[in-house]
Amino acid sequence: MEMKKKINLELRNRAPEEVTELVLDNCLCVNGEIEGLNDTFKELEFLSMANVELSSLARLPSLNKLRKLELSDNIISGGLEVLAEKCPNLTYLNLSGNKIKDLSTVEALQNLKNLKSLDLFNCEITNLEDYRESIFELLQQITYLDGFDQEDNEAPDSEEEDDEDGDEDDEEEEENEAGPPEGYEEEEEEEEDEDEDEDEDEDEAGSELGEGEEEVGLSYLMKEEIQDEEDDDDYVEEGEEEEEEEEESLRGEKRKRDAEDDGEEEDD
Repeated sequence: MEMKKKINLELRNRAPEEVTELVLDNCLCVNGEIEGLNDTFKELEFLSMANVELSSLARLPSLNKLRKLELSDNIISGGLEVLAEKCPNLTYLNLSGNKIKDLSTVEALQNLKNLKSLDLFNCEITNLEDYRESIFELLQQITYLDGFDQEDNEAPDSEEEDDEDGDEDDEEEEENEAGPPEGYEEEEEEEEDEDEDEDEDEDEAGSELGEGEEEVGLSYLMKEEIQDEEDDDDYVEEGEEEEEEEEESLRGEKRKRDAEDDGEEEDD
């Protein structure tokens, strides 16, 4: 299948500006050049053109957002300066299995300031003496060459990087589920303490109010008792006065009867 037809197939009824990844592996380049790819693919971040018999990058469109470019198993031998002009933000470039023979060809990649990983597997340049040291010295911006850094530490693949990002997201979710930060808890504790203090103050005020009411009630009862006692005394005094009056009345009547009796005796 020709590259142009492959691109139309991969679009799947999408507009070119909606595409962020495009895989064109194993199709056929007419005359070894790129065709069907243009500047409308402005959102493209990943482009793979492995084993397409590509020999020239001259017709590569401007892809400012492109980060990863796969060009393995082609017949590219030079013209790499186009990459810095058309794809200035590349971080990963795979040129393994091409016809790159010497350091001067790779020197054009110095202008790719964001390039971190470069693959040159199965290129003749890998047969040069001190190949790795020379590439790292020439392209000081890169971290990984053929999958390893200068200390022979293996580069993480894209899936592991995605997993790491996922782990970070999971950690954030766990932190959110675990609860608010320590400072927030301290603020809540302070607010709770303040609320407790306010409740205690209210209880104390209520207690004082209750005691005051109790004192008022006691004094009122005491006054009532005193008044009752005074009323009782007045009642007793009135009763005694009535009894005395009755006794005097009786004595007066008795004297009157005695006087009458004495008069009758004198008449006889």
